Amino acid sequence: MNSSSFFALQEGHGVVLLDGAMGTSLQQRGLPLGVPSDSWVLERPEEVLRVHEEFLAAGAQIILTNTFGSSRLRLRQSGMEEHFEIINRQAVALARRASHGCSGVWVAASLGPLGEWLEPLGALSPGQARAFYREQAQILIEAGIDALVIETQMDLQEALTAIEACFSAGNVPVVCSFSFNAQGRLIRGERPAQVAQVLERSGVFALGVNCGSSLEGNLQALAEMREVTSLLLWFKPNAGLPTVDEAGRVAYPIAPEQMGKGAVRAVEKGAKFVGGCCGATPAHIRMIARALGKLG
Repeated sequence: MNSSSFFALQEGHGVVLLDGAMGTSLQQRGLPLGVPSDSWVLERPEEVLRVHEEFLAAGAQIILTNTFGSSRLRLRQSGMEEHFEIINRQAVALARRASHGCSGVWVAASLGPLGEWLEPLGALSPGQARAFYREQAQILIEAGIDALVIETQMDLQEALTAIEACFSAGNVPVVCSFSFNAQGRLIRGERPAQVAQVLERSGVFALGVNCGSSLEGNLQALAEMREVTSLLLWFKPNAGLPTVDEAGRVAYPIAPEQMGKGAVRAVEKGAKFVGGCCGATPAHIRMIARALGKLG
């Protein structure tokens, strides 16, 4: 696939199924808690490949690269800055390899927050943030992605900076997705409707909600966005808030059946793209696909 065919998704295709969580899927395969999932792009690429393949087998039409924390700044924070370019390029290659031979499948690049707050909340200037996002976006575009997905954004100013940077990096579709707190707000207090009104003029291909607190909270955020925007809506909620047992095992409370029902409600509220974030397994994506009539 390519960016031009991704742009064409707005003209039809019905609801488009997204993949689930890369990080928590790798944790189930042995990635230690606290270790960035990006590290396995180089150390355990076969596991990253299998996660992509399992989501595709579950019905996903768009898979996201394992590059959520692969900006130069985030990799610097985790001691992997020297591998910045190879991690981003290899992550795209793995997603492309998994999707080879699959029809109607797109590869989108995940760009997560930089890990430091912008001024005045933190010390990072808008110019510095823009440079970090643009550098990563350029490599991902060169590596052959179909779209850029700026996700889990909690600061509207950082999101706008990231959008500007991605547009300056190349002519590919840009999606921007936000993570709202339990009160339905971003770090500076904006509600979903306010965010949607600002991004209506930004030129993004789609606007969305991902991760966050509860499934209900995410559905409410989606509904608030729909009331004020004509943009395509992207919905990738987590499988609820995680719990950790005495042995350090992490569990997510939302079962695949609940995610399927939530996906139907999301589509009723206007979502065009639907998948899952933290805790969402291939079983969750398969149930979403069935609930939306994409699997028999």
